[in-house]
Amino acid sequence: MLAIRLFIRTALAGLALLAPAAPAAQIDYPARPIRLLVPFPPGGGADTLARIVTPRLTDGMGQTWVVDNRGGAAGNLATEIVATAQPDGYSVLLGFNTALAVNPTLYPRLPFNVLRDLQPVTKLAAAQYILVVHPAVQAATLSEFIALAKALPGKLNYSSAGVGSPLHLAAEMFKLRAGVDLVHVPYKGGGPAAAALLGGEVQVLFGSVASTLPQVKAGKLRAFAVTGLKRSAVAPQLPTIAESGFPGFEVASWYSLLVPAKTPRAIVKRIYDEALRAVRLPDVQEALGRQGLEVETSASPEEFATQLKAETAAWEKVIKTAGIRAE
Repeated sequence: MLAIRLFIRTALAGLALLAPAAPAAQIDYPARPIRLLVPFPPGGGADTLARIVTPRLTDGMGQTWVVDNRGGAAGNLATEIVATAQPDGYSVLLGFNTALAVNPTLYPRLPFNVLRDLQPVTKLAAAQYILVVHPAVQAATLSEFIALAKALPGKLNYSSAGVGSPLHLAAEMFKLRAGVDLVHVPYKGGGPAAAALLGGEVQVLFGSVASTLPQVKAGKLRAFAVTGLKRSAVAPQLPTIAESGFPGFEVASWYSLLVPAKTPRAIVKRIYDEALRAVRLPDVQEALGRQGLEVETSASPEEFATQLKAETAAWEKVIKTAGIRAE
């Protein structure tokens, strides 16, 4: 009898080993609140996006998504927290493209590697920029402006929100592609940069569509083109720079979700599915539209990872060619 019992126990143990194990994360996740790390202080665009989307993620996943604002270090602080967090799905980064694709070149000694230490999940939303000039600039179209800039090398100034800011990088990419010499005048923020253009201190600005378009409609600025691959839904009358003779030109601010690199695939897939469901809700799209954002998602986490790698390489070329250094 003892031999029979031992045989049965051995057989049962063998069957248990052969049976496919159901990952605990797949069954239990999420079992507690999820922290969304936002790399900017409360009140800005990233924070607004987070507070639009997280209630819907909470509804869909049955656990509260808590917004955790960790501004500072040009977005590197929040990015590092998630890059070094446990890969269990409870620390998620609201990624901003500058922090993800630009900072690795601007700050070569970061204690983490975006492409190695983070797992991209999906893009959420994006906002284009708009190329505008002061009305005193003697050009009515983008081609006329480029001709003017080439005739006056180093004579036209553009403002930005600071060295390494999206507005700065957009202008530098344009200079590189158009072959023009514009002088950079950095300001401490997008508001002062726009005010400098309105006051005639500078002649050119790549501004956000949401904040700049009202000035264009009021006749205080002249707009030439937008920086996305497709025309802006809020300014469809404006051509893109890409369709104006510079194929492939694209500069936009985009927001995304990322988790630590070794997060289980089942958890990544759950966050991906719920994020896409959330941003596709009509009221969420309407709320994002009021912030100048258009929903932009990834076909898969793998596609987003490929795009992030390509954009990082593209910005590395721009930054090194222009000799941009972090302040």
